[in-house]
Amino acid sequence: MTATPEPEPIRRLQELLGRLEAARGELERTDDPERAVEVLEELADLAKTVQTEVERARREAPDA
Repeated sequence: MTATPEPEPIRRLQELLGRLEAARGELERTDDPERAVEVLEELADLAKTVQTEVERARREAPDA
């Protein structure tokens, strides 16, 4: 049995999850307040992107 490829919205959301986890890890490791602010700004931008992707995935989803 062959695995079917993941739908594009799922793949995009998984990629964003990886980026969120990486940024969170960097935030936990940094002792530099300025870098912490930069990472928090990155996390805020990623959160907006995630919301956009979730909305896109809902629009693209076949009606159940």
